[in-house]
Amino acid sequence: MEDEIFLTKEGYKQLQEKLDYLKSEKREEISNKINVARSFGDLSENAEYDAAKEEQAQIEAEIINIENKLRNAKIINKNKIDTSVVSVGCKVKLKDLDFDDEFVYQIVGATESDPTKGIISNESPVGKSLLGRKVGEKVNIILPQNNNATIRLEILDISI
Repeated sequence: MEDEIFLTKEGYKQLQEKLDYLKSEKREEISNKINVARSFGDLSENAEYDAAKEEQAQIEAEIINIENKLRNAKIINKNKIDTSVVSVGCKVKLKDLDFDDEFVYQIVGATESDPTKGIISNESPVGKSLLGRKVGEKVNIILPQNNNATIRLEILDISI
């Protein structure tokens, strides 16, 4: 059994739209490229044909990947999020205890994360460490990707 993929309604819709695009427009575009490359003759030494076939394989792999994500998706229902603890789908206002900075992270599934926008994965070190915590709790988080540096955060607020 595959793992659940946490998605917002918007994220699910975006993945569905991308899948539709890949299955219709992109498949047709690749098919046309293959047909044009075939018209060049000898396929054994045809770089355009090889490139088009490789692109086709990548698109088909991406289609399968997206279909699997959608099949295993668990839609985050904002109306059912418990803001008494940090959970997937909520926004968490945090204070960096070392630098006295305040910031907000939204916790989502890995598919939708974008740390540059403050949207982090529930599977990231910070996301994992915050899950299940309450307002007022202080958390020490080890960042393996940053030479195991430790950040100290305090949870100031949990919202949707």
